[in-house]
Amino acid sequence: MDRELFEHYLGDESRLGPPADNAFTGAAGGAACGDLSRISFLVEDGRIGSVTFDAEGCGATRAATAAVAETIDGAPVLDAARLSIDDVDAAIGALTPAKRHAAQLATDALHRALSGAAASNLPLSSFSPEGGGWATTPAQGGRPSPSRADSPERVAVAMSGGVDSAVAALLERERGAEVVAITVKLWADPDTDGAKACCSPEAVLGARALAHSLGIPHFTLDLEEEFRRRVVARFIDGYTEGSTPNPCILCNGEVRLAAMVDLAERTGADRLLTGHYARIVEDADGPLLAAGADAAKDQSYMLAALPPDLLGRLGFPLTELTKPEVRTIAERHGLSVARKAESQDLCFLAGQGKRGFLRRHGGLEDRDGAVIDPAGRTVGRHRGHHNFTVGQRRGIGVSAPEPLYVLATDAGANTVTVGTRDDLQTRRVQVRNAVLHRDGSRVDAVRLRYRSRPLPASIEPAASGRHESIEVRLGEDFAGASPGQTAVLMEGETIVGHGTIAV
Repeated sequence: MDRELFEHYLGDESRLGPPADNAFTGAAGGAACGDLSRISFLVEDGRIGSVTFDAEGCGATRAATAAVAETIDGAPVLDAARLSIDDVDAAIGALTPAKRHAAQLATDALHRALSGAAASNLPLSSFSPEGGGWATTPAQGGRPSPSRADSPERVAVAMSGGVDSAVAALLERERGAEVVAITVKLWADPDTDGAKACCSPEAVLGARALAHSLGIPHFTLDLEEEFRRRVVARFIDGYTEGSTPNPCILCNGEVRLAAMVDLAERTGADRLLTGHYARIVEDADGPLLAAGADAAKDQSYMLAALPPDLLGRLGFPLTELTKPEVRTIAERHGLSVARKAESQDLCFLAGQGKRGFLRRHGGLEDRDGAVIDPAGRTVGRHRGHHNFTVGQRRGIGVSAPEPLYVLATDAGANTVTVGTRDDLQTRRVQVRNAVLHRDGSRVDAVRLRYRSRPLPASIEPAASGRHESIEVRLGEDFAGASPGQTAVLMEGETIVGHGTIAV
C-alpha cells in the first residue's frame, strides 16, 4: 500500500457532507460488514459536479470513498462509468487483500448513483448523434474520453454478462467504435438463483466487471418496478385465467429494449446493439426483423413484438455467426465468459420453478380438480389447472391405451381436458390483438412456438395495423397451439406481424 496516498484520501474532507438537492445518490455496505460508502452528485451537460460523500467503518472504506469522489468530480459521466474496483484500488495505492472490499463498496456506491442518473431524463454525454460533437477532458486519474474525430461512431451494447453480448461488445470495439455497456436489472428475489438468471443483481455485477475488463463504461438500468407491473403481473394473470403467456416476448417488445435505446441515445450512442441471433432487413416500407443465420440459435421469435420504428435504432453484430463461432472468438480473446452456460429459465423463475413462483407471487395454490376427456367424462384428478399447458404430454397422471395430451384448461371450473394427438391437431388458429406491420396478403408462414419450425399459413385479407382478432389458416396439421403463446406471422424468414393465440 502507498501510505502517502492512503493518508491523503483518509484525511480528505473537502467533499465530505450531505447530498446536494436532487442529487443522484448511491450507497453500499451496511450491517453485515459494518462499513458504509455513500456517493452523491449532480449531472449537468454530461458532466458530474457537486460531488459529496460519506463513509463509516474502517479507514480503507473512508479513503476509497474519498478517492472516488475526487476522481469523478468535474469528469464526464462516461469516464465515471468506466471506474472499476481495480481503478479505485490503484488510486489509493493498492489495498491489501483483506481491505480490497473497501474499493468494492466505494465502486458499488458510485455505480448505484450512476444507475439513478441512467433512469433520469438527463443527457449523459454532451455529444449528440444527430450532429455537433462532444468536448470532454479526462476524469482526474481516469482514462481520456475520445473526441468525435477520434471515434467515428459511439454505440451502446446491451450487456447481460453472458458470452453473446460480451462478444458483440468486443467486435464493435475492434471495429473502432466507442462502446458503452448497458445492463438492465429486472428482478431481485431471494428465492431466485441469481447466478442462473439474466437481469438479476448478480448478473449486473458480472456484466459490469466484464465491461470494465474491456475498458468499457457501464450503466445499470433498473426496470424492476415496470417489469413487475407490465410483465410479471400479466404472466400471473395469464396462468390464473388458464393461458400460457410468453413473458420474454412482452419484455423485449414493450419494456427492456425500448428503455435501453432511450438510455443509449442519452449517452450519445448512435444505436443499441445486442447479442441476439437475428437479422434486420429492409423492404420498401422500412426495417423488419428476420431469422438469424444460425437456425439452432435463431431468436427472432423472442423479438417478434419489437415495433419496426425501434429496429432502425437497433443492431445485431452476431447476425452471421453461429454459437460455436462466438465461443471461439471469446476464448481467443481470453474472455472469462467464453464457456459460461446459458440461462435456461425465465429470469424470475430461475432456481424456484413455476409452481412455487405462482403460489408465492400469484396466490395460485394447488387445488384438486377433474381431468376430463373431450366428452366431459372424468378420467382422473389433478392439482390445479395452472400446472398444465395445452399440448403437454408428460405429467398428466392418467393411464390410457395411447398417449394423452392436454387439449384445454378451464380456470373457472378448474378442469383439464385431455385427448389423443389427433384430438389436438388443428388447421385453424384464432389470434387476438394482432399487429400487422405489412399487408396480410404477404403472410405465408407462422411460428406458433419458440422452438417449432415455421408452418405454411395464410390469413384473411387484412391491412397493416392492429386487429382485434384474425384467423390463421395452416397448410398442415399442428398439435398444441397453446392459448397465451405468441403467433409470429411471417413472409419467408421475415416477420411481418404477431399476435396472441386465443383461448
